[in-house]
Amino acid sequence: MNPIRRIRRFATVLAGLAAALAAFGVPPALAVRPPGPGAPGVTTPPGTITPPVEVHTVVVGGMPGWQIALIAIVAALLAATLAVLVDRARTTRRKAIAASA
Repeated sequence: MNPIRRIRRFATVLAGLAAALAAFGVPPALAVRPPGPGAPGVTTPPGTITPPVEVHTVVVGGMPGWQIALIAIVAALLAATLAVLVDRARTTRRKAIAASA
């Protein structure tokens, strides 16, 4: 099989997985919640006590070290794989040109 077709197929699968992650793994950014008491534009009757506002932090302690190491390993393997595929494609093309000349 032609190596370019393999690369194209791999890129298609990778793009599909990225789209699935974006569609199902990430919560929708435009989800609208009804405003609670005390929110701007919401009037509360006099004498009512509003509960304290809860603050939810998005990031507590950063990214763990094992995740950083995993990302670095995967990036290195991907770069090495692409370098080998490009080198093999160039070698095959040079042999084909030299044989026909």
